[in-house]
Amino acid sequence: MSLLEHLIIPDWAAPANVKTLQTTRMGGSSAAPYDSFNLGDHVGDAQLAVARNRMMLNTLLPSEPVWLQQVHGTVVANADRASCLPQADACIARHCDAVCVVMTADCLPVLLCDTQGSVVGAAHAGWKGLAAGVIEATVQAMDVAPQNLMAWLGPAISQQAFEVGAEVRALFVDADPQAATALVPGQNGKWLADIYALARLRLNALGITKIYGGDYCTYLERERFFSYRRDGVTGRMGTFIWLD
Repeated sequence: MSLLEHLIIPDWAAPANVKTLQTTRMGGSSAAPYDSFNLGDHVGDAQLAVARNRMMLNTLLPSEPVWLQQVHGTVVANADRASCLPQADACIARHCDAVCVVMTADCLPVLLCDTQGSVVGAAHAGWKGLAAGVIEATVQAMDVAPQNLMAWLGPAISQQAFEVGAEVRALFVDADPQAATALVPGQNGKWLADIYALARLRLNALGITKIYGGDYCTYLERERFFSYRRDGVTGRMGTFIWLD
């Protein structure tokens, strides 16, 4: 099976010049527990295997992606100008062939573009970044009217597998009482969080209503996706967007 057969192509109403790819854990060179298409060079995998995986992927991309040093924050890098590895959790691009990417293994990858196909963005939205405003920061950096934007929500952990503490619930509910609808009681005082619903609330609050995706579970779909919460030591998937 070729790498192409393992990729997810986002199903959304983006303009034809907006190109996207979502990798899975399948189709690469990495040995267990990173088997097999791990793109993260910071998780303990053999560097040669990661390099091979990235080289394989690069045959499908117009240029080397702007890989980020992700820290669960809200800094937005600009792929048009990046010449080094930025410490950021989101990326935007306006120039053709500048490739934005975020890496995840339970956290939510969010892709954004405008209806004119003039700007794209990618955000790494785990609960910390989501609560801190990484989606809002990405939209602000894109600098177009939010009603002209659309979003695709990539593979993340589902509500039935995503247990958080009361302090995490409070972060979201204090910022938006509607967030309470996305958190249901779990066991031992914990809560089950729907990260897709939390992201949709944030997007809606900005005026973005065209929202696609959000129907995966990295934790439960063991054969297809990496999951940090499930496995601890694991690889990373990539979510890519660029303008053609």
